[in-house]
Amino acid sequence: MRISDILRVKGERVVTVAPGADVTELLGVLAEHKIGAVIVSSDGGRVEGIVSERDIVRALAARGAAVLSEPVTAIATTQVRSVSRDAALVDVERLMTEWRFRHVPVVEDGRLQGVVSIGDVVKFRIDELEHERTSLAEYITGERA
Repeated sequence: MRISDILRVKGERVVTVAPGADVTELLGVLAEHKIGAVIVSSDGGRVEGIVSERDIVRALAARGAAVLSEPVTAIATTQVRSVSRDAALVDVERLMTEWRFRHVPVVEDGRLQGVVSIGDVVKFRIDELEHERTSLAEYITGERA
């Protein structure tokens, strides 16, 4: 399985925030879209950083409420690890586990194509296992839908 399989199901829509947006705006974007991370991008296509809920919590713990008026670039991860559409799902799972992050941008030719979350990966795996279970049950019982 490839990342393109997940994107085909979930879609390629990506929420971004401009580098000049402040953390309060970022919180509004996360809440509005019910997401846990957002890509920092000036043009919606180039990845300049990524900010997650964890980044916000860490910044609040370190600097207090003053962080809310800071630009997102003050708390964003700027050395972003990304994957391509044809990356193997198992490799992305390994990357997420090894580096302990939950969101990975999908980039092709320097342009943002999507974002895959750990939730997307888990959902895809559960659906895959359910399909396999159903197929095996049909094989055993001789029933085909």
